[in-house]
Amino acid sequence: MSQVRIGVVGAGLIGRKHIAVLRAGGDDFALAGVADPSAAAKAEAGALGYRCFETVEALLEGARPDGVVIAVPNQLHVSTGLACVAAGVPILIEKPVADTVGEALRLVDAAAAKGVATLTGHHRRHNPILRRAAELIRDGAVGRVVAATSTWLLHKPEGYHEAAWRRQPGGGPVLINAIHEIDCLRMLVGEIATVQAAQSNAVRGFDVEDTAAAILTFETGALATLMLSDTVSSPFAWETTSGENPAFPKAAADSILIGGTRGSLSIPSLDLRWHEPGAESWMEAPVQKRMPVVPADPYVEQMGNFAAVIRGEAEPVLTGCDGVTTLAATLAITRSAGTGGGPVRVADMLAEGMEGGRA
Repeated sequence: MSQVRIGVVGAGLIGRKHIAVLRAGGDDFALAGVADPSAAAKAEAGALGYRCFETVEALLEGARPDGVVIAVPNQLHVSTGLACVAAGVPILIEKPVADTVGEALRLVDAAAAKGVATLTGHHRRHNPILRRAAELIRDGAVGRVVAATSTWLLHKPEGYHEAAWRRQPGGGPVLINAIHEIDCLRMLVGEIATVQAAQSNAVRGFDVEDTAAAILTFETGALATLMLSDTVSSPFAWETTSGENPAFPKAAADSILIGGTRGSLSIPSLDLRWHEPGAESWMEAPVQKRMPVVPADPYVEQMGNFAAVIRGEAEPVLTGCDGVTTLAATLAITRSAGTGGGPVRVADMLAEGMEGGRA
């Protein structure tokens, strides 16, 4: 198998990005077809010349794809994924894998039982900036990581909350936005052991949070803070600092800071600051260097990994199980905030999910 034919289920904002990537895939991958019942999706398919099906089942039968990208609303991830698993077709699931850990585990367990590959669509794992940052940290550029902070402070535009689900639990910045930050911190620092958090809906008064803060304790003993809000006018978030998505204005700022015993790393600028051995003192100015990186579209890189997994040439950068762990750590924010801010163990979230998903 050379060129891999991949279908997309869901032609919303993210689905259309995947469709565009697949249509430009060249010899590596191509678009097999799209499943979306909306008139807009059918019209776009007709205008651009690809097949559009009503359901995932029709896509699987009519297009016979080698893999499927699942980009439907969260509540449809599991049913759509199970249909692909039943057909033996590998899946790339947009985050989150499901609304609950139990449902997410039900899907990945079913896929594992049938030997179907599952990947989670945390596309930032494929961004060269974060890959370079992870490499620098792994190679000891900052020494032992002891502290980190991640900031996501943006103001969502007028009209964003007109959709009812965005005003209800699960539609706020924790599950929609913090899940990316959590996954980035897992990539850079390691596995999260416990989460303590608080959240607020004081600005908008919806049934869902508009602001949240969390303290993360990692298995290594490192600590991190996460601050996020979708009602703050600022440039301090990955979307605006990284330049990853040209739809967002580019800001000359950083949104992630990693601190270690030898130095610190600002991301996405990749400004590395360090003390030479024996000069680790607040009385000494650190050396500073901006580390080079070659940019690339993370969605293209992610699709390349998916195609390579389908061909049997590579392992997933982020498996379905990895996505479940990120989901558990993210939902621990809501659990902690709703129970007085006490520590919530990620392992307990996963264990509860195993019981619920297999009940």
